[in-house]
Amino acid sequence: MAHLDAEGVPIGNTYDKYGTRNPVARALMRGFLRGASDLYRQAAPRSVLEVGCGEGLLAQHLLGEGPRPDRFEGCDLELGQIAPGLDPLLSFREASIYELPWEDASFDLVICCEVLEHLEDPKRGLAEVARVTGRHVLLSTPREPLWRVLNLARGKYWHALGNTPGHIQHFSRRGLLALVSEVLDVREVRKPLPWTMVLAQRRGPR
Repeated sequence: MAHLDAEGVPIGNTYDKYGTRNPVARALMRGFLRGASDLYRQAAPRSVLEVGCGEGLLAQHLLGEGPRPDRFEGCDLELGQIAPGLDPLLSFREASIYELPWEDASFDLVICCEVLEHLEDPKRGLAEVARVTGRHVLLSTPREPLWRVLNLARGKYWHALGNTPGHIQHFSRRGLLALVSEVLDVREVRKPLPWTMVLAQRRGPR
């Protein structure tokens, strides 16, 4: 599902990527979820925050993929897309990635998937994510230019040369790792087509 920008314009994919019946898209999403689940289990968090939670479906999936945490929160600019019937452990609140309303090191794991490409200042957003984690950050972005090539191959966003609406940053794998390394220590990298996925760790005293 897409989010809306400040002017009510959809940003992000305008289809249900979790519920799609397209066999290719389903195969790609299985790879994404497998990578996220593996890194989530490695982190083994007791407290989790997902920044840019969207519908809450990634959080719902991850809850079933490892030891159940004591706390799992999510935030987004607006919560009108939260799916019904989610696990009651999940709680949500409206918040900007630039001003997260939690104290330093509040969570064992902060998840930030498919968010940085939408930000005017991704380094500032990532620094705020790093502030509220006590241990790990799990994040992902579309891998460019492969993402746009695949959009064009499926006949999408031709007028924008394959760029998904709202993507204002375009990260190659090397570019994303360079950004993350400015703020966090990279621990593991996964490559589920067509994304780059990173498990990173907070620097300094734990």
